[in-house]
Amino acid sequence: MTDQNDNMEDLQDTYPGAGTFKLADTKGRVEHLNKLVAAKQKTATCLPWSEFENDQDALPQVGRCDIIANWDGTPAMVVRTVSVDKIKFRHVTPQLAMTEGEDKDIEAWRKRTAKAFGTKGVLDRDTVLVFETFELVEDLSVR
Repeated sequence: MTDQNDNMEDLQDTYPGAGTFKLADTKGRVEHLNKLVAAKQKTATCLPWSEFENDQDALPQVGRCDIIANWDGTPAMVVRTVSVDKIKFRHVTPQLAMTEGEDKDIEAWRKRTAKAFGTKGVLDRDTVLVFETFELVEDLSVR
């Protein structure tokens, strides 16, 4: 445990203000999405605005580095936020949707996103999403 704590302290020194987050809520999805980020296939993520409405300090900030965690909470990668866009579900372009790196086309993205954030697989077309585009700064598995 000491190594992990030392590593976290080192990361906070190197990347001041970095928050830590997981890209999903199941082990399999976290592992899959982390691989996509490491391969630079996934360069964005999105959540409904409702996740941030009551805690706008949790919003990603352009230029800030954050730490993507493995399922067990250990640091996996450091990413830097390139842009943050609030956009209605119906206005997400195919190009933006593909930056999430998970789907073959916009229709697959819509279906997956509606299932994840909607009710019974339906998401209101006017639901506002927060899209964070990021770049990989450091893959911590090679440290």
